[in-house]
Amino acid sequence: MWQLLQFPLCPFSRKVRLQMGEKGIAYSLVRENPWEHRDDFLYMNPAARTPVLIDPARNLTLCDSVAIGEYIEEVSDTAPMISGSAAYRAEIRRLTAWFDQQFYGDVTAPLLHERMKKRLVHRQPPDSTVLREAMRLANGHLDYIDYLIDHRAWMAGPTMSMADLAAAAQISVADYLGGIDWSGHEQTKSWYAMFKSRPSFRPLLSERMEAITPPPYYEQVDF
Repeated sequence: MWQLLQFPLCPFSRKVRLQMGEKGIAYSLVRENPWEHRDDFLYMNPAARTPVLIDPARNLTLCDSVAIGEYIEEVSDTAPMISGSAAYRAEIRRLTAWFDQQFYGDVTAPLLHERMKKRLVHRQPPDSTVLREAMRLANGHLDYIDYLIDHRAWMAGPTMSMADLAAAAQISVADYLGGIDWSGHEQTKSWYAMFKSRPSFRPLLSERMEAITPPPYYEQVDF
């Protein structure tokens, strides 16, 4: 069985977990705090980032959520997440990168640093200025998602894709950390509520990061 090294609020691990869940691929979770820089973990992934996916029986180690996602797509025909025409696959990859890079850099990363890492690692209070800016940028990102959902059935087009998984992963972590104001974003809220009801997503919503409590509505599908 696959083993996935991750921590509960790693959005990139969540993206891989959603992909494997949609495809029905079994795996077990192994807790890894990448900021601890364990020697054994650095040996597996010198970048010191989660997720890392390993198959001990085959002595196979995969690093980086994009590389892992592409590998899973190549070896599994079930519930394809990068499919369709060349143009459609390009749009899926564009939006996946947008969530992995732009949304993460603007919203998820500062929230993780201020509300998780500062508390658990540095024992410092969060910077309210940084938090306000992350929430302001999150609102702009949700405006764009509203536009996409207004014009498409799913994030990239007519079918659920890796773009939806990447979006749900990032938004779920930002929402856990109290960084999402849902008012005025009914399109994104409806899409996310639908996603929260999927069997692949439910295990993520039940997990908690020690000493950090999500908003009361976090686990609710109708929120």
